[in-house]
Amino acid sequence: MPTATTLPTDLKSLTKQMRLDIIRMIEAAGNGHPGGSLSIIDILTVLYWKFLKHDPKKPDWDGRDRFILSKGHACPALYAVMAYRGYFPKADLMNLRKLGSPLQGHPDRLRMPGIEFSTGSLGQGLSVGVGMACAAKLDKKDFKTVVALGDGEMQEGQCWEAFMSAPKFKLDNLIAIVDHNNGQIDGPVNEVMPIESLTAKLESFNWDVQSIDGHDLDAVEKALAKAWTATNGRPQVIVAKTVKGKGVSFMEHNIAWHGNAPKKEDADKACKEISDAR
Repeated sequence: MPTATTLPTDLKSLTKQMRLDIIRMIEAAGNGHPGGSLSIIDILTVLYWKFLKHDPKKPDWDGRDRFILSKGHACPALYAVMAYRGYFPKADLMNLRKLGSPLQGHPDRLRMPGIEFSTGSLGQGLSVGVGMACAAKLDKKDFKTVVALGDGEMQEGQCWEAFMSAPKFKLDNLIAIVDHNNGQIDGPVNEVMPIESLTAKLESFNWDVQSIDGHDLDAVEKALAKAWTATNGRPQVIVAKTVKGKGVSFMEHNIAWHGNAPKKEDADKACKEISDAR
């Protein structure tokens, strides 16, 4: 399998460093979404270091696995992971949302090699993932398609059309990951438009469902390993219970930090907390 870099021995330390980068790049941009980026970074780290077949030197390599960040506003987390995996220099992270930069405020496949689908309009990613997984089946290719969704995003009807269609086509090569942080721009998900019982709903749609702590790296790895080896004709979904703003006390569970960039004082405070955490 092509790999970009030597795998680190301590993913926890790596996620800590990338949390620092997320804070600093959003501070530098003066705009962005720290809450959902901090909630999904642990999942993306395990995914990109332990599971996805990918080659930063050949981002269009035909044998690669496909990943879609359907909750595109969390792209600072994806950009951090891509930088550390070698898609572009780490210093470029500070160009987030700058005019002309490939690091746009939402992923843009025409600007950034390694982005499979341009996201930002919520609710579309899983439908595209279903199409990619169907294509793999039709072409008899063995790549996986992984789609990360937000829980607020799952209020979109298009998501449920995709959840309905994937079992019909027996897409056991499709893995959905729900970043279940219970926060969206207007408030808590369970107040804006409840989606529970999410696990029961997904099971009733004939998906294989796992529910985990999305910040437990071992739990994430075990869940992905189980989903990755599924051959039962059923699509796989991991409901990852996470904390919006994870790692920064004044951001955690605080909807104000859904799409609010920290000023220097808050960024310094956040980075100190992250650095001091064990």
